[in-house]
Amino acid sequence: MAESGNNNYDAIIIGSGLSGLLCGYILAKEGFNVCILEKHHQPGGNLQTFTRDGHKFETGVHYSGGLGPGKTLNRYWNYFGLTHSLKLQQLDVDCFDKISIGDCEFPLAQGSENFIDRLLPYFPGAGAELADYLLQTAGVVADFPLYNLELPAGHNEQHHMTRSAPEFFDKFSRCLNPASGIPLSSILAGNNFLYGGSPLAPLHAASLISHSLISGAYRIIGGSDQVTRILTDGIREQGGTVLTRQEAISITRSGATFTTGTSKGESFNSGMIISGIHPAATLSMMPADLVRPAYRNRIASLSDTVSSFILYLTLKPRSFPYLNYNFYHHESHEPWNETSLKGSSWPGMFLLSTACHEPAQEFAETATILTYMQAEEVARWNDTSTGKRGMAYQDFRNERAEKLMQLVLCRFPALKGAVSHMEISTPLTYRDYTGTPGGSLYGIQKSYRDPVMTTVLPRTKIPNFYFTGQNTNLHGLLGVTIGAVITCGEILGLGYILKKIRSA
Repeated sequence: MAESGNNNYDAIIIGSGLSGLLCGYILAKEGFNVCILEKHHQPGGNLQTFTRDGHKFETGVHYSGGLGPGKTLNRYWNYFGLTHSLKLQQLDVDCFDKISIGDCEFPLAQGSENFIDRLLPYFPGAGAELADYLLQTAGVVADFPLYNLELPAGHNEQHHMTRSAPEFFDKFSRCLNPASGIPLSSILAGNNFLYGGSPLAPLHAASLISHSLISGAYRIIGGSDQVTRILTDGIREQGGTVLTRQEAISITRSGATFTTGTSKGESFNSGMIISGIHPAATLSMMPADLVRPAYRNRIASLSDTVSSFILYLTLKPRSFPYLNYNFYHHESHEPWNETSLKGSSWPGMFLLSTACHEPAQEFAETATILTYMQAEEVARWNDTSTGKRGMAYQDFRNERAEKLMQLVLCRFPALKGAVSHMEISTPLTYRDYTGTPGGSLYGIQKSYRDPVMTTVLPRTKIPNFYFTGQNTNLHGLLGVTIGAVITCGEILGLGYILKKIRSA
């Protein structure tokens, strides 16, 4: 391994989001001299939190599946020292997600039998269909061995990547709620914000995320920045380096050595690079002779998932209850059309989530309200920076915030007098804070129509150059964790890493 000093390392990791931190932890644990370069003043990517009026807000992690005892993410995170270090709040077992359509509300519950039992009163006679939904979802998961900490064998998972999630859910549209006529398919897809809500969504993305939540849905008490702290401390304890305010702006190679230049004018040399930021942004830093034109053009041509418009609400003391579930409201029972809405037809949905700051919490201190927004709605301000976007932008932002709040107040009238402060995030805010192009929620849009084209492999044709993160696998805590393991598996051997994780 390379000696420390003079900015020479075995591996440079660009970006300190969850994927970069996990890769850094694995490699440092294996004796690599690792350096992570982060452009912001704090590491974490979507794990970052921020504080307003003394209250902490999440940037991108509101809840996760698979964290219960013996579940997939719990087992992976045990290796990283996370499982026993984090305090978790399990969401309501009988309703971790509440789906609202019009004036009607429906619960999604944890546990297979409970999931069926809680929906049957709303869809009498649909027991067989609900059982079939869970059986098929479990079948998809079974074809992805890494979600069971097993080595891939065969290519059964590829079949599900070419299946349409909307078409799969549509099979359950014949079961109707007798009081409202709302189809079961709309309820089962009611939390599709978790996988971008796109008509192009492949079945495996919906199934893997839904299965993990039904198996156990949790919030991290006190904020996801604790994950960043634990991983960063672990990397440093094992001899690794995590540097902030070091934005990578160039990547060159001489012989077997990469040189990464930063905005501070410093250079970092390494025999290996792992990029955890968007692949298109990564390739834009590299000279033409280092990347084949066809590969560069393919990555540049890929579309990204939709962006978001977010309200961060600080609440008056004891004015609004803590909700131990997430609330998804849809104006219509067609949840796959909402990402394209803009202008006067916007918004078509919202997700409301209250943060958990302590066990047995009775009242909410904060609430976050998210909906979709097309990046083109704010494109006229693309070349501006935070705090310098002018009055027209402020007017646009405030008008949209008021419109979204009016929709929310129809379902939660108690919020009207409960809000003491509001922060507003547009696609530009999210872009500048997380570094994702256009403020994309989940990076590159996976498409069931062309899974090969929209899949970015961790190993590139550039020797010792790798990608990691939500663009190489799935987004979310579980998807990104598995993606980081896959990336490091290309370097160390996947079987070797899995064996260590299983025995941790």
